[in-house]
Amino acid sequence: SDPPQAAQVHCIRLMQPSDRKGQRFPGRVLPSDLDLLLHMNNARYLREADFARTAHLTRCGVLGALRELRAHSVLAASCARHRRSLRLLEPFEVRTRLLGWDDRAFYLEARFVSLRDGFVCALLRFRQHLLGTSPERVVQHLCQRRVEPPELPADLQHWISYNEASSQLLRMESGLSDVTKDQ
Repeated sequence: SDPPQAAQVHCIRLMQPSDRKGQRFPGRVLPSDLDLLLHMNNARYLREADFARTAHLTRCGVLGALRELRAHSVLAASCARHRRSLRLLEPFEVRTRLLGWDDRAFYLEARFVSLRDGFVCALLRFRQHLLGTSPERVVQHLCQRRVEPPELPADLQHWISYNEASSQLLRMESGLSDVTKDQ
């Protein structure tokens, strides 16, 4: 287990105030990233966000805590909002941060920010579901104390509700009972 000082650092990194920019990862649009319209293709956004999210969870100590708790996580949902194209050779950074958690998952955000003008070109949200433990237990393990989750932003709450309604419809369509839950 982490010594107290290391646990405190992980806790601070995890619990950054939401007005901070989060952890930053630089990037540049390469020729191999272009789609037919000559801007960065959708798959590159997801790939870069996946690397950034994994690095962020590692840096905050979440992945280490999961290993120590003999648990793991899976990406249960994601959504992307594209606001403006990133073009060939345009520099950008992915700013990743934890938005909060509920009884089953952590919620994270990745912003793709153009380094030319600071514009948020894309906003991605993720539901990182935990198996074998709870987010509350992970945070308590990292911070060595109980921490109340921050209030989730209203737009994220709507997205969570949408995903729950979608899962319920899919369970009904497939004839599964309400007891069976999605990951």
